[in-house]
Amino acid sequence: MRISFVDHKRQYRKIKVELSFILVNWNTKGLILEALRSIVDTVHGYGYEILVVDNGSKDGSPEAISKAFPQVRLILNNRNHGFARAVNQALVQATGSYIVLLNSDARLMEGAIQALVAFMEKETDVGIAGGQLINADGSRQNSIAPFPSLATELLNKRLLRTLFPHQYPGKEGNYPYPIDVDSLVGACIIVRCQAIEEVGNLDDGYFFFMEETDWCFRMREKGWRISFVPGAQILHLQGASASMAKAEARIEYYRSRYRFFITWYGRGKAVLLKAGLVLRLVGEVAINSSLFWNKRYRERWRGYCRLLLWHLRFCPSNEGLREVKYVTTDQR
Repeated sequence: MRISFVDHKRQYRKIKVELSFILVNWNTKGLILEALRSIVDTVHGYGYEILVVDNGSKDGSPEAISKAFPQVRLILNNRNHGFARAVNQALVQATGSYIVLLNSDARLMEGAIQALVAFMEKETDVGIAGGQLINADGSRQNSIAPFPSLATELLNKRLLRTLFPHQYPGKEGNYPYPIDVDSLVGACIIVRCQAIEEVGNLDDGYFFFMEETDWCFRMREKGWRISFVPGAQILHLQGASASMAKAEARIEYYRSRYRFFITWYGRGKAVLLKAGLVLRLVGEVAINSSLFWNKRYRERWRGYCRLLLWHLRFCPSNEGLREVKYVTTDQR
């Protein structure tokens, strides 16, 4: 029987901690060790616990984590269950007042958690908050996003952000103070446990991608605010985990988009989205085939062909990241 987050809080809470850090790992040993180190090095003044869910890694990750960080609570799976389901496994064991989801390819900068906690303590009707994601050179990444629509999924997102910055905020905007947003990029988010108890866990029908977008949507539906706190900075290596299996990751991204549309907008809009994306894929295949002599475009062409064939086979469920047995980019 599945234990809900609420049941766990009632039955199993034994210690009082303020923050529960949850990380999910799949063959990213070097990355997750650095992510854990950033927690230990930058989080001060709070009682916290760290839970790592390992999705059947074969690169020695669990052993390395146990050796370097014996205080970490490891939850071991024998296969890749996806991100949302893995987080939900940790949620039923978490005891903090706030949950912090941190990707293995993210690094907390000094003061980031302090800024997020202070904001959550002040703004008690905020369900989820996130900080500014940055590249290694200090430049900003997109950390916020509007809820998906036919416009955002079929048109150029950068163009939308440029032409309609208030409707489609992004990294191009200057935000000196916290603002409310539709959703956050989930590389590092802090979530109020009271909000989770009301809204529920992540939807584990999302294997990878958009589970945090769905969570934000559900939070907003229940009246909780979603906020962006630019003063909290997090280094994000941006997709290092997904890059291990690029084609499979892109299939999961398309699958997650369709799930979101079916769940919240109905099958009619989902069909329109799929038709529009297939037409766009046909165009991308044609454009990149004309530049086949260039290695970069040749690789793009192969990726678009893979996605188009997946659609032409009616999006079979036996393709994507869940079928990848073992790959790693860890070169450390």
